[in-house]
Amino acid sequence: MKIISKTLKILPLLLLAIGFQSCSSDDDNNMPQEMDIVETAISSPNLSSLVAALQAADGNLVGVLSGDGPFTVLAPTNAAFQTFLTDNGFANLSDVPTDVLSNILLNHVIAGEVSSNALVDVEQGYANTSAKGPMDKNLSLYFDATNGVKFNGISAVTTADITASNGTIHIVDAVIGLPTVVDFALANPALSNLVAALQSADSQTPSPNLIPTLSGNGPFTIFAPTNDAFTSLLNELDPTGNTTLGDVSPATVQAILTYHVVSGNVTSDAIPTGVVPTLGGDVTINASNLTITDPNKRVSNIIPTLVDIQAINGVVHAIDKVILPLQ
Repeated sequence: MKIISKTLKILPLLLLAIGFQSCSSDDDNNMPQEMDIVETAISSPNLSSLVAALQAADGNLVGVLSGDGPFTVLAPTNAAFQTFLTDNGFANLSDVPTDVLSNILLNHVIAGEVSSNALVDVEQGYANTSAKGPMDKNLSLYFDATNGVKFNGISAVTTADITASNGTIHIVDAVIGLPTVVDFALANPALSNLVAALQSADSQTPSPNLIPTLSGNGPFTIFAPTNDAFTSLLNELDPTGNTTLGDVSPATVQAILTYHVVSGNVTSDAIPTGVVPTLGGDVTINASNLTITDPNKRVSNIIPTLVDIQAINGVVHAIDKVILPLQ
């Protein structure tokens, strides 16, 4: 509780001596109480759509966010909600299915208090939200605090570190939708070559539509090569360093990418050991040392610090070497 100091009137000594105890008790009872997250949102005209969404959502979100916490809430502005509704073809909040609305709102809630300084100190990474994906797993949230603070590549903090009695509020300029595995590739600059590879594969006529497919229901498990992994592959294909991703035929890129997709939502604690079918063909996985051996006996390492990036339609694990079909 914030303690508000008060200026006492000069009282006669006798009156002060007699009445001090009861006056002090009354002052304590009348001291302003710090507002909780919901009360803080209600008091802000620019967050009225958030309040309406909390009230319209399935379940007792208002009650939850009025509870002890602590919580960190990413609070979209009224303009952010209007953009979300327009972009998704909804006339108003009541048109959004309550279960979907509830999960979207929970995707803006992080357990515990996370200050903007803490994000800046880490710079980039992933946190878990209270939203749920396949197998009831908490969805991941990518943050980049290298230039301001941005979430999932789409929602920037406009006002940070609003203190409430049960947590912290950061006001953001966009509603953070339920991310797909493709959304996470788009959000993280370290996976930009993977995005470029997907775009290359889809540029064919007819298109294999990898991006639309991987944005669909799934679930999919994606072994996502980092930018460094793609750089290493290009040097492997051409040690002179004169080959770019654009020089590789889209059909070849497509064949490569399909070896990185496994059906199902396979989290790191459930990765099997043995032969595993991908969309392109079989690979051999060793769960004990987190390696993937492709048909050419090349070994890719699953990066332990970049596993279980949970999307609404699957899970992403980053790897340090591109998997190749049989050469």
